[in-house]
Amino acid sequence: MKLSVSPLAPAGFPKMPALTGVTFAAHPCGIRYKDRDDLLLMVLPANTTVAGVFTRSKCPSAPVDWCREALRKGKGRARAVLVNAGNANAFTGAAGAAAVQRTVAKAAEVIGCQPEHVFVSSTGTIGEQLPDERITSQLDAVFAKAMADGGDAGDWQKAAAAIMTTDTFPKGSSRTAVIDGVTVTINGIAKGSGMIAPDMATMLSYVVTDAALPAEVLQSMLAKGVDKTFNCMTVDSDTSTSDTLLLFATGTAGNKPVKDVADKRLKDFKAKLTDVLLDLAQQVARDGEGASKFIEVRVTGADSGRAAKRIAKAIADSPLVKTAIAGEDANWGRIVMAVGKAGEKADRDRLSIRIGGVEVAAHGRAVEGYDETPVVAHMKGKEIVIEVDIGLGKGKATVWTCDLTHGYIDINGSYRT
Repeated sequence: MKLSVSPLAPAGFPKMPALTGVTFAAHPCGIRYKDRDDLLLMVLPANTTVAGVFTRSKCPSAPVDWCREALRKGKGRARAVLVNAGNANAFTGAAGAAAVQRTVAKAAEVIGCQPEHVFVSSTGTIGEQLPDERITSQLDAVFAKAMADGGDAGDWQKAAAAIMTTDTFPKGSSRTAVIDGVTVTINGIAKGSGMIAPDMATMLSYVVTDAALPAEVLQSMLAKGVDKTFNCMTVDSDTSTSDTLLLFATGTAGNKPVKDVADKRLKDFKAKLTDVLLDLAQQVARDGEGASKFIEVRVTGADSGRAAKRIAKAIADSPLVKTAIAGEDANWGRIVMAVGKAGEKADRDRLSIRIGGVEVAAHGRAVEGYDETPVVAHMKGKEIVIEVDIGLGKGKATVWTCDLTHGYIDINGSYRT
C-alpha cells in the first residue's frame, strides 16, 4: 500500500554537507521493492574508527550477529556499510548467516579491505531468505558508482530514502562541534516507523563524523547518548530483531585525537552528538505508523531515574493512553492506570497529572473545579505534552511517542502483501 507522508514530518530534509573521504551510492537491486533504491553502500576512509549498539532481542538478525563480531575482530575499524531494505534476514538460520558472509566477502573484495571492516544491515520482512545474489551481482557497479566523483555523497537524503521500509519520509540530522579549536561535522541518518521500542538504539541508524576519535571513546559516548535518546522513544512497544546504530569517525577534520572520554575538550562534541541522536529518535516517533500526534511524556518525583523512565515508558506504550490521545479525549484516568501498572513505587494520593500544562488530577482525585476547555484544545493539536509527578523522590525522565490510530492496523495488517 502507498503511504501518505506523516502529518508530523519535518518541513524538509536538513542540509547535510559532504564529508571528506566518505562516498556512497544508493541503488535499486529489486530485493522486494520495484522502481526504487533499496541498497545503500557507504565507503569510508582508511583508519575510520567505529562504535555500535545493537538490539537486545534474543532473536537477533544475521546482520546483527555479524556486526557484533566485526566490532570485536576488526578492533574498532571500518571501511564500509552495506544496507538493504525489504528483507530483514532475520530468523533465517544458517542460510541467513551464509548470505551475510557472501555479501560481506564480495563487498570486501570490491573495496579492497578486510571482511571484518564491512558492516551490514538488513530491514524488512522477518523469516524470508535474503536473495543476496541480487546484491552481490551488482556490487561492482554500485562500488564504481560510489567512487565516481563521490557518488551520491552530497545527497544524504538519497541515502536515507534507500533504507526506508514503511517510513513515510527520510530522516537525517547534522550538527557541527568544536574539539580543541577544530570544527568537526556530525551527520546522521535513520529509518524506523513500526516495531519500535528500542532496547539499545533505533531500527537502523548510521552516524558519521569527520572527527579523529578512538573507537573506545566513540563507544562510551554512543552508549551514554543512546540511553538518553533512542532508548527514551517508543512507537508500539515492540523491539526489533534488527536494531543497529553505528557511529563512525573518519579523522579527516584534523583535530588531535582525544583519548579520554572524560576529557573536557569533548564537551561540545558530546552535546552535539546527543542532539543528532535525539533529533533522529524524535523523527522516528513522528513517523510512527499511522501517527497523527507526537507525544512527550515527562515524569518527575519518582523514586529514581530508572523508575521515572519505566513509568514514562508505561504511559507512552499504553494502547489505552495512545488511543485516547488519537481520539482527542483528555482521559487522564488511563494515565493513572499506566502509572499503576509500571511496577515502580507510586502513591495514589501524592500523584499529580498535567496535560498541556493544565493540572487535571492531584491528591488522589480530579482537581476541584478544573476547566477542561484548554485541555481539550491542547488535545486537538499535533504536539501533546503529558506531565506526571509521582511525589516520592527526585527521579525524572522524558519519553517520546506517538498516538495509535487505525492507520497502524491498516499498515501492519497488509505489510506482507
